[in-house]
Amino acid sequence: MEKQLYTLIIYSENLAGLLNQVTAEFTRRQINIETLNVSSSSIDGVHRYTMSLWSNEETIKKVVKRLEKKIDVLRASYYTEDEIFVQEVALYKISTPKLLENKQISKIIRHNNARVIEINSTYMVVEQTGKTETIMKLYKEFLAEQCVLQFVKSGHIAVTRDVVEHLTEQLFDEDAMRRTSK
Repeated sequence: MEKQLYTLIIYSENLAGLLNQVTAEFTRRQINIETLNVSSSSIDGVHRYTMSLWSNEETIKKVVKRLEKKIDVLRASYYTEDEIFVQEVALYKISTPKLLENKQISKIIRHNNARVIEINSTYMVVEQTGKTETIMKLYKEFLAEQCVLQFVKSGHIAVTRDVVEHLTEQLFDEDAMRRTSK
C-alpha cells in the first residue's frame, strides 16, 4: 500500500501521560512521527495535538480508531494535504559579521519573505512562516553562505478547510453550559 503524508489532529483533556499513550500507538505500528505540535485549544482545559506522519490510509484509520477509544481523547481525525491549511515557523540565527561582509544574505532574506526579529553585533534572528519546502529552501540558501549559527523549525500547525470544526463547536457549547451551571 502506498504511503502518503497525513496530518492528525487530536483533542484531549489536559492530562499528564496522554502524549506517551498517543505516541505508543505509533510505536506499536512502527510509524515515525515527522512533526508534533501540542498546544492549548480555544476551549479551557482541552489540548490539541497536531502530528504529521507517513502512512497508508488503512493503518491511519486503525490508529485514529484506537486513539478515540482512549478515555482522555475527545476526538481524533486525520487529513490529507488538500483537506487542511498547514504552516510551520522557523527561526534562523545568522552571524551578523557574515551578514555585514556578504550583502547577498540580506537579499536572500528579502527574496524569501522572511523577517528579522532581533539583531545585535554577534547575531541576528530571522523568522519565516511557510510550508516545510519553503523553510528548508531558505535554510539551504543560508548554509550555502556559511552564516547559520542555529536553526529550528516547528511542527505543523493546521486548520481544516471546513468552515467550522464541529468538535470545537460541540466543546464551546459544553463549556458554555458548564459555566452557566456554576
